[in-house]
Amino acid sequence: MNIQKVVPPRVAALSFAATLLAAGVATGVQAQQNSRQSRVADDKTVRAEVYKAIPGFDSSSIDPSVDPCTDFYKFACGRFAANHPIPADQPAVDEFYALYNVNTQSLNNILTKAAAGGENRTPNEQKIGDYYKSCIDTDAIEAKGLAPLKPYLDRIDALNDKNDLTALVGELQRNGIDVFFGYGEQQDFKDASKQIAFVDQSGLGLPERDYYLRTGEKDETVRKQYVEHVAKMLTLAGTPAEQAQKDATAMMAFETALAKASMPVTERRDPEKIYHLQTIEIFEQTFPADSFNAFREAMRSPEIKELNNANPAFINAMIAQVQETDLDTLKAYMRYHLLTGAANRLPKRFDDENFDFYGRKLTGQPQQSARWKRCSNAVNGALGEALGEVYVSQYFAGDSKAKMLEMVHDIENAMERDIDQVDWMSAETKVRAKEKLKGIANKIGYPDKWRDYSKLEVKADDALGNKFRGTAFENDRQLGKIGQPVDHSEWGMTPPTVNAYYDPSMNDINFPAGILQPAFYDPKQDDAVNYGHIGAVIGHELTHGFDDEGRKFDAKGNLSDWWTAEDAKKFEARTDCLVNQYGSFTAVDDVKVNGKLTLGENTADNGGLVLAYMAYLERAKINKVDLTKKIDGYTSPQRFYIGYAQNYCENSRPEVIRQQVLTDPHSPDHFRVTGAIVNQPGFAAAFGCKKGTPMVPANSCRVW
Repeated sequence: MNIQKVVPPRVAALSFAATLLAAGVATGVQAQQNSRQSRVADDKTVRAEVYKAIPGFDSSSIDPSVDPCTDFYKFACGRFAANHPIPADQPAVDEFYALYNVNTQSLNNILTKAAAGGENRTPNEQKIGDYYKSCIDTDAIEAKGLAPLKPYLDRIDALNDKNDLTALVGELQRNGIDVFFGYGEQQDFKDASKQIAFVDQSGLGLPERDYYLRTGEKDETVRKQYVEHVAKMLTLAGTPAEQAQKDATAMMAFETALAKASMPVTERRDPEKIYHLQTIEIFEQTFPADSFNAFREAMRSPEIKELNNANPAFINAMIAQVQETDLDTLKAYMRYHLLTGAANRLPKRFDDENFDFYGRKLTGQPQQSARWKRCSNAVNGALGEALGEVYVSQYFAGDSKAKMLEMVHDIENAMERDIDQVDWMSAETKVRAKEKLKGIANKIGYPDKWRDYSKLEVKADDALGNKFRGTAFENDRQLGKIGQPVDHSEWGMTPPTVNAYYDPSMNDINFPAGILQPAFYDPKQDDAVNYGHIGAVIGHELTHGFDDEGRKFDAKGNLSDWWTAEDAKKFEARTDCLVNQYGSFTAVDDVKVNGKLTLGENTADNGGLVLAYMAYLERAKINKVDLTKKIDGYTSPQRFYIGYAQNYCENSRPEVIRQQVLTDPHSPDHFRVTGAIVNQPGFAAAFGCKKGTPMVPANSCRVW
């Protein structure tokens, strides 16, 4: 999954749950609790600290009545759903949600203290404390009403000429309101030493283009609900109801036109298809005279000589639609996106309506997350390294980093052996593959140098202003990198994040402190469990460098074809096997897993698990572990595979599974277990399964 950029580098992260959690403040999709319950008084700061991590080896989730050779997911996770009912304020429960809740509680401990004030607060503590204090103060937000948003609404209302549109769009985008198209910074795909600008498709209110285009009752219902939601938001902001309905209908037609011009998610997985380097002179010919320059200035972007026009067809179609659409519809479009983008810092009626659509209707989540949770994670989003520095000092065990490095090196060594052993790759390509492997940088826990927030103004009584200034500050930081040397020490996730990622342009793997806790890493457990849990995560991210997208980037992070034609053909034959395998899984109702969309993640799951097991066996040999000795009734190899499966024990609402299958590159958790296990060469021996049983089919898929 990708992080906070419209166009890649294809930052491949671990979990769909973490995607929802990272985006949750804006949409109402929040990670919540695993072991009920938090009691909230008046939706403010009063809470009972009851969140506890799931242990690395969770015996309570295992259903021993199920034959592991028949259905390993039900065996390892069969009791998870019963033990972890979905609370009303979240769309699902899994180990990501569970740890995210523990982290949210830890962050709130820090923020509550920082918000209390005092003369001894550091500058960063002032910023994180006042940001949290402003966000949690719903009485002040309610009293201000729409006043904090009025300057922006007035700018939209005053627009009377489309020639002035791009400057306003730049101002909105700088504050995080992504209307019409996307603009940002990326490493040049074909010269990773350069940082350039990009433009890309964006501007939709529904999760993905096909929500506008698919036929069928459920999709038609969602579109109808979306129009109703837009009309309600406009009405709440003062538009007469009849006019709001007309505006919402017209806006839906405009967004549908943008959706038709947008590239499907499966095509966007090919980096060649989203890379079109152009000089600024050529690109500006697309826009009305000098209008892009006005946008760039409003965005505070430096002057640029070239950019990546990721989807030229979309940019052309978007400009044509703007020219064809009446100005009142464009103003309503901007007004709605401004309202929904600011909803969580506006009075309750806006926040509730926004959640009703994006949370309740799209993901099936009946109740919005408590305010203290959303505000704690909002601070993490806006001031992640300021908060992360305190978090790491209080909650990250130093020895976890050393153990992680040992596992990373074990798994990298396993991959080198795996490259040597594969029989489908030529010696020539193997040399380049090992060159790339040796070039991968490992980032663990937190950055070596903390980000400087001294120029960001944070006020204790300005919730919306803090949100916009924080977003603008980060936009300025990102765009300021254009034309500058690449900082290879930079992190794309905050230290408390429960996730991990691989960045092909940087050629690095990244494991924030947030995920280096139970259940993913549990210092109380044996190596077998930890190599199955976090070891498989390490292997997953490492394999992303060699999946169908990552393999197209070389050791220096450049988009470069370093494969022989024959090896590439053999690779694609093997990945086609995974496409067909996962494409046969029915996720919910009549919706199947999209094998092409999920190919990269499925390849990483399968290859990562193979590598983690190879690494564990080698580590066990070094430590002279008796693999037949049982702990909790299971041998070490069995505990390894149970540990892996329990990464993905889940209890999810059907609505959120449907959204995941239609939009996200990760397979639903159940299939991340089943799909990987049936292809594992070591599984049958670990559990004594005979060939031909459901978990050990006669034919299996293997890439790495």
